[in-house]
Amino acid sequence: MPHAPAGTGPRRRTVLAAALAPLAAAGCSGEEAPRTPAPGQPPAAEDALIMVIRHAEKPYAGDSGRDEEGEDDPGSLAGRGWRRAEELPRLFPPARGSSLPRPAAVFAAGGKGPARCRQTVTALAAALRTPVRTEFAVGSEPALAHAALAGPMPVLVCWEHTGIPRLVRALGAHQVLGLPATWPDRHDLVWQFTRRSGRWSFRELPQQLLPGDA
Repeated sequence: MPHAPAGTGPRRRTVLAAALAPLAAAGCSGEEAPRTPAPGQPPAAEDALIMVIRHAEKPYAGDSGRDEEGEDDPGSLAGRGWRRAEELPRLFPPARGSSLPRPAAVFAAGGKGPARCRQTVTALAAALRTPVRTEFAVGSEPALAHAALAGPMPVLVCWEHTGIPRLVRALGAHQVLGLPATWPDRHDLVWQFTRRSGRWSFRELPQQLLPGDA
């Protein structure tokens, strides 16, 4: 009767299984485990499109803005700011001739600070039939970036001027070519960040909604 070659058979398989069990338990199975972002880091999705705008015009020093009821409020938009907010829907579908993609989500700075960001996108959100997400205040840019990248695309963010550099860093797009050395003190621009295959690109686009816009 022929004998099995040395080192084969049930006993050999049992020894190999016992030897490999610790490696499998440690994750060395030959397949890379799915990577999850570290706590506080934005999701590592391949593709993303984030559009960032500053809130519309605020009152000049010594002047006062107007709230939704027409009452004086230094934390609200100036008259020109309200006109810009009313015209903002023209940039996005379903408006005819729109030049930007329709946002799937709209974020605006919330908290106890000025209401200008929320006021800027109120008319747009109504036209899109999309709620404005205001659960993040200026200073919470990492949490905002995480939420924006985790949801449907494209995303529009209306934010305070001083917080935009922190938001760009939180997105992981702060080293992209073409970023302004200092963020311009303007209300008539759209900053578009696009991520493809893990790489960010940047475009600065004019709104051209009101007379005097560049």
